Amino acid sequence: MFGHTEIRFVDPATGLDRDYSYGGFDYSADYFIIKFLRGTLPYYLTSHNLYQVMYYYQQNNRSIREQSLNLSLTQRQRLLTALETNYLPENREYRYKFFYDNCATRPRDMIVEACGDSLTIPSRSRMTGKSYRDWMNDYLGERPWYQLGMNLAIGWPANEQTDGWRAMYLPNQVHDQLARATVRLANGQTVPLVQSDQTLFAGQQIFRKQVPIFFDPDVVFTILGIIVAVFTIRRYMVAGKVDRWVDRFLFGISGFLGWFLLVLWLIRDDGVTAWNPTLLYLLPLHLPLIFWATGASTTARRRTLYFGLTSVLLILGMFLSKVPGGFDVLFPMTLLIRCIVNMQPARKGYQMPARVS
Repeated sequence: MFGHTEIRFVDPATGLDRDYSYGGFDYSADYFIIKFLRGTLPYYLTSHNLYQVMYYYQQNNRSIREQSLNLSLTQRQRLLTALETNYLPENREYRYKFFYDNCATRPRDMIVEACGDSLTIPSRSRMTGKSYRDWMNDYLGERPWYQLGMNLAIGWPANEQTDGWRAMYLPNQVHDQLARATVRLANGQTVPLVQSDQTLFAGQQIFRKQVPIFFDPDVVFTILGIIVAVFTIRRYMVAGKVDRWVDRFLFGISGFLGWFLLVLWLIRDDGVTAWNPTLLYLLPLHLPLIFWATGASTTARRRTLYFGLTSVLLILGMFLSKVPGGFDVLFPMTLLIRCIVNMQPARKGYQMPARVS
């Protein structure tokens, strides 16, 4: 979804044609899923010929663009030597970090290091007006469930505003910003860093299959909210009841998701999932506290305490969450409806709401 960046060396005189890619990892690694979630899955530098992978890109309808860099012989040799050193078995592995150290930032850093202070990237320190999260969401608009899941998982660090340098965690930004960069030659002349830009393979523009309207997250959670609201009002106003099973289901699911997000916060070492405001409404302690607040022996005081504090957290979560779309309003509002009705006094002639199954 986000693209990829590689460094290619071509020397017709010697027959050299080699790509260096910081995107390698082993699908068969022990505890792959756990390591992936923790951010400890080893990534490594690989080397191959471009034409060995071009078929894969063509099969997946992914374009390949190539920028020829206007580097001096010394800079080219310095870059090649650094990559070959990095490719040694003892050096090739690195700890991938989604925003900060990935398949786009590594090539960028290697090029910058090879060029030294002769390289100028005009947009390097210029603020983009976008956060890490904003840039990420530019690529996820046509995949709303991916977008929702990733935005629920990442925390407050993703909201940091980026300058041009930080935005280059995305391959397209590496391409676009290097296209505006300049390099100073040994004779003092300043020339564009990119000597030429060509498309080696152009992916076809195809009609992307949209998510059916009724499976869009906003529609799904709007319908859920309406169903819960109508059911809740009718049960309370007509029968004077507040059903325990509805609260246990909704808040139990919220607590389960909350524990998953909390574990992601605690186990990842790149900080991306830290300080997640969605935990204010997907509170881990809903599981098991919802059973404590809706048990057979629950008192009105206990019920009011739990649902009152939960209401405050839900409102805070709605204001602080940065999830695109309507989920971070629709779902908390659905839970808030249940909180409000649980704090209502028992209607005359009926049992206490929390005592009704």
